[in-house]
Amino acid sequence: MTAPLPFPDSVEWRTETAPVDYPTALAEMEARAAAIHLGEARERVWLLEHAPLYTAGTSADPAELIDARFPVYDAGRGGRYTYHGPGQRIGYLNINLGERGKDVRNFVHHLEGWMIAALADLGIAARRAEGRIGIWTDDAQGREAKIGALGIRVRRWVTLHGFAINVDPDLSHFTGIVPCGISDYPVTSIAALGGNASMAPLDAALKAHFPAFLNRLSRCGTGLEQCEAGR
Repeated sequence: MTAPLPFPDSVEWRTETAPVDYPTALAEMEARAAAIHLGEARERVWLLEHAPLYTAGTSADPAELIDARFPVYDAGRGGRYTYHGPGQRIGYLNINLGERGKDVRNFVHHLEGWMIAALADLGIAARRAEGRIGIWTDDAQGREAKIGALGIRVRRWVTLHGFAINVDPDLSHFTGIVPCGISDYPVTSIAALGGNASMAPLDAALKAHFPAFLNRLSRCGTGLEQCEAGR
């Protein structure tokens, strides 16, 4: 049996207990990325929630904003429209890819794997879907449904933005947009699948699997193994 990897001291792990204003979070995330590039700050995983809002990625189609019932922000990340709100675990990642292979597709691939591994600890069989962005599972009606989203921006080889996993959000709030441009599939959540609606178990699972995620990136960066192709 392989011994568990130690949690890397080089990465700060921050968890908020109250919702964070989106423009404030965006500004702080960008400032942190700049400081990491200059060698003035540690990498960071920032777990939080937002009040209900929609964000538009760089490929957002205005026709996919169906009902702007909540504030809409330009995020600057890749992707299209997405929803953030209470009951959704958001993870903003400031990771230095300059020391981890400079391979964005590899980063995204292993980020998906990290999310899937954490959800497996909660008894949810999540997976990738060929040709579709995000993390998928089967909902209570047996339909393929989206349970997690991700959107990344890289500036001077430091990542910004990250992922969102639906723990127990109001799923009706997703009807104001075409989530990530995909209209043929529903969204679901851990709670809707009968799982624990608390953030704590998911946070613990994410933290438990993070060293393995970072180790894969680091090994890629040192040339000890071939970088796995993206999605």
